[in-house]
Amino acid sequence: MVVWLLRNSSALFRTTLAAATQPAIRVKPRRSLTTMPPKRKAPTSAKGEAEALEAKKQKIESSLHQKKNGSTTADPLREPHPFAAEAEENGVVLRQFYPPEMSNARALAYNNNELPRPIEVLVKAMEETAAARRKVAVRDAVVHWFKMDLRTRDNRALWMAGQKAREAGVPLVCMYIVSPQDYEAHLRAPIRIDFMLRTLRVLKGDLAKLGIPLYVETVEKRREIPSRIIQLMEEWGASHLFANMEYEVDELRREAKLIRSCAERGIAMEVVHDTCVVPPGALTTGAGKQYSVYSPWYRSWVAYVHANPELLDLFDPPEPNPESAREKLPALFDCEIPEAPESKRLSEKDASRFHALYPAGEHEAMDRLEKFGEEKIGSYHAKRNFPAQPGTSNISVHLAAGTLSSRTAVRYARDRNKTKKLNEGIEGIKVWISEVAWRDFYKHVLDHWPYVCMNKPFKPEYSNITWSYNTEHFEAWRTGRTGYPIVDAAMRQVQHMGWMHNRLRMVVASFLCKDLLLDWRLGERWFMENLVDGDFASNNGGWGFSASVGVDPQPYFRVFNPILQSEKFDPEGEFIRKYLPELRGIAGKAIHDPYGRGAGALAKKAGYPQMIVEHKASRQKAIDMYKEGIKRDTA
Repeated sequence: MVVWLLRNSSALFRTTLAAATQPAIRVKPRRSLTTMPPKRKAPTSAKGEAEALEAKKQKIESSLHQKKNGSTTADPLREPHPFAAEAEENGVVLRQFYPPEMSNARALAYNNNELPRPIEVLVKAMEETAAARRKVAVRDAVVHWFKMDLRTRDNRALWMAGQKAREAGVPLVCMYIVSPQDYEAHLRAPIRIDFMLRTLRVLKGDLAKLGIPLYVETVEKRREIPSRIIQLMEEWGASHLFANMEYEVDELRREAKLIRSCAERGIAMEVVHDTCVVPPGALTTGAGKQYSVYSPWYRSWVAYVHANPELLDLFDPPEPNPESAREKLPALFDCEIPEAPESKRLSEKDASRFHALYPAGEHEAMDRLEKFGEEKIGSYHAKRNFPAQPGTSNISVHLAAGTLSSRTAVRYARDRNKTKKLNEGIEGIKVWISEVAWRDFYKHVLDHWPYVCMNKPFKPEYSNITWSYNTEHFEAWRTGRTGYPIVDAAMRQVQHMGWMHNRLRMVVASFLCKDLLLDWRLGERWFMENLVDGDFASNNGGWGFSASVGVDPQPYFRVFNPILQSEKFDPEGEFIRKYLPELRGIAGKAIHDPYGRGAGALAKKAGYPQMIVEHKASRQKAIDMYKEGIKRDTA
């Protein structure tokens, strides 16, 4: 009962977690979809597509009939979704690491509090070990475990570890575990891994100046990470382990077990909130429920920060270690940062380009934030939706890797405003803060609806849609060969930069789901495997919005018209011409639709394809597909 009480009382949740973990706040793969499209190649003719779809529907109905006439497992909630085999066949569910797609009934069991959420399991572990952890005396060292918080400034767990070490007069040791299997399971992009490893080298140097070692080790099997951490703690004679909380299911479950294992061995592990400005669980509606719509959530978020201004207080870097630290722990200072695993390594050509585009480390993050604040933030609201204009902050890579905290970003923007209110003052600053807050929102969603981490949409009934897995369409989408210039230019931008403008992410996502009728999870996976700023919560939330299956989505019958989007947000075709060299000779408004506006001969001669689908017809197919899926009973 205590777990559910924690979820339904934000005050009790915050008080309990704070008491268990932290002092008062102190002021100051599988193979990649890049090279492996979905396995099954569907027919491409209209007749073939219709026949394939009809056969697919009959197969589904047969599967549903069999399911309703008898469960195949002892626990009905362990039954996979009827479409699970197809999802696995097409590379959506990585069965090397995870079970089949869960049933809608199991997803609803989380919603109905019939299954404990991973965050609740973690909180329970912290509560039940709190007394034992308080009794642990500091021994030879205190350890901070870096994960997605690769910075020395404004890092709550690092600051806490430093304080504990300083009070006891022992060294602070930092560590980072490289996990190739986690990179595969979490679909980490090579460009993202490269950025992280380069950041570790910067971080190692920054810590070394403070006499603090950064120990980095590769653990090949992800399930062995907890036991290896305990071994290292025992080798170093370390008594306390600090880490910032991550809200994905794998990490929450791992930390819950590790807290208990550490306590059994006389080690105190403290896991604290740091990623979000406002911790998940702190905001509820008047009825005590979690928000699933952004606007009222954001109003509550702003009010909560205004009522608790200490949430924007920043944490100092750790103080220098005693001079004896190098003598006691020389091997830890000599540790090398490894190369990326072979399957996640960049080519020399790509590495050279990406290193120039994305200098690593927290100093670069602050430089980029300050430059944005000085030059662009005031006009952010007016320019942010136009990809040809340099109107955005370009700090998403740093927020994703943790070289910059959301707290620092919001605090910096607030301090540049004419008011201390987050929702008043300069329009560009107000809008930018609200965009940073989306990151909090989507992490709050992971916390309360954990099945979105498990290949399920926020709306379980949308699992029943019969998506297409046409490999030729997917290949055209990912390579920028759909015949829709704005879509293709956006996809080519990823090839060149490992990044895509936010407005275009919505455009290409809508196109994949509602023009090509492809499973949105194929696009979600491809983004994670190719973007330098791939963050699960934000990526999943964005795809849920665009595919109309997530929290606060656009209605399924609202379908972006890619040509209209192109004309509105790239009116002169500057962005299109930049990334589609074959269309640079096409003048005027024909750039948005060459074959439909009299420039087909030029486009064909340059090798640019015609549209692979007709938008109006696809839009109606999508609406019909959604309607049919939503009403299908797979319970």
